[in-house]
Amino acid sequence: MEQFWNQYGAEILLKFWEHFYISFSAIILGILVAIPLGALLTRVKRGSETVINIVGIFQTIPSLALLSIMVPIFGIGKIPAIVALFLYSLLPILRNTYVGIQSVDPMYLDAAKGMGMSKWQQLVQIELPLASSVIISGIKVSAVYVISWTTLAAYIGAGGLGDFIFNGLTLYRLDLILMGTIPITLLALGTDAVLKYLETQFSVDRG
Repeated sequence: MEQFWNQYGAEILLKFWEHFYISFSAIILGILVAIPLGALLTRVKRGSETVINIVGIFQTIPSLALLSIMVPIFGIGKIPAIVALFLYSLLPILRNTYVGIQSVDPMYLDAAKGMGMSKWQQLVQIELPLASSVIISGIKVSAVYVISWTTLAAYIGAGGLGDFIFNGLTLYRLDLILMGTIPITLLALGTDAVLKYLETQFSVDRG
């Protein structure tokens, strides 16, 4: 074990960091875009389902195909991978934000109006906090998907733990495949556990 770590430890840490960086850059961008957009759609209403369906189209494009489409636009490396994974991350967060805000009990909104709150204040102080557990559930789904799909980013030279898996498949080496697979699985499970905890906490607060 010590010999293995001495040989591959630094490379594993580097690839893990690359995988983490690509995944969470895409997820954070998804959060920054999808939550405000979802909130906006609850105000616009007309055409909201159309927008959600258009965003959903990205989910139907095979991962390798979308990554390949990004290469002529952004070149190879991390940026096209982050952009492609960002597009994949949008739908669960957007849909859950929209549904979560829509499901807020009108009683709370009536009380807010009675207190003289503007629509902006209602959104920020009432609707988003009450919808937070549903939104976090969408982020959780998106994060687990993106962490898994980041494996394919190695295909376009973005690095990450997928490099070990692709090299292992090429060289028929199970140890390399496991060096990529195990950390990816642990990262996905860890992220899922943290977000599940946050989701539970916000559900309790809402209750």
